[in-house]
Amino acid sequence: MQEPRTRAAGVVGEFFTGFATLFRGFAWWRRRPDLMLLGLVPAAIVAAGLVAVGVLIIGGGEGFVGWLTPFADPWDPTLRTLFRVALALALLAGFVVVAAFSFTALTLILGDWFYERIWRAVEEQLGGLGEASEPGFWRGVADSLRLIVPAALSALLAAAAGMVPLVGAALGAVLGVVLSGRILARELMSRPMDARAIPHPERKALIRARRARVLGFGVAVQLCFLVPGGAIVVMAPAVAGATHLLRDLVKAHGLRRGEAPL
Repeated sequence: MQEPRTRAAGVVGEFFTGFATLFRGFAWWRRRPDLMLLGLVPAAIVAAGLVAVGVLIIGGGEGFVGWLTPFADPWDPTLRTLFRVALALALLAGFVVVAAFSFTALTLILGDWFYERIWRAVEEQLGGLGEASEPGFWRGVADSLRLIVPAALSALLAAAAGMVPLVGAALGAVLGVVLSGRILARELMSRPMDARAIPHPERKALIRARRARVLGFGVAVQLCFLVPGGAIVVMAPAVAGATHLLRDLVKAHGLRRGEAPL
């Protein structure tokens, strides 16, 4: 009985360690406010574009859901309304997942020049990279586009969960935060991983070894994204925090394999 409890406590501890890593990123507002202010620019531009798209979707949501479910027209009005509201909430949960991924990917692509200076400053402060490769702009674009499929699948799962009677809205929202958080963490760590020339199988091994910590960090970022204006403010700290997180993962992985820590 004790061993499962110990394992569960360890997973929970790892999750909250990852959650707290975002606050290590916020500490860079005090250390390098100039770089962090620069990080607001691309985030604000992309956020404005996504908000405009979201307003268009919400404005036409009722008509779209009605067009999508013509079979519900003969139903009892109360049942039909409940069903379409649940479907609308499910679609909204799916949009949150896609928007979260799109925001991060587009912001990192648009602000690559800005965010490279942030994560490199963190690396230098913590001891440098050693022999680092130059990931390049198009490599970053390719890494972002590579996450489109898992992001789309996550959105579909969140939307499907949102259609579960009674608990669908809450279930879809929670699932959306968890799935998008996982994607966010992977995307935010991609540039420092590229600089280390870590191959994709090794990246998966790093994340799998500390998946609860990675998830905790991603969920923390995603929850901040849900606060109005939070996505703009948190993007630069998230880049800094993701660099801290990756160094922790590489250090732990290196120690298990008998390698020298960073």
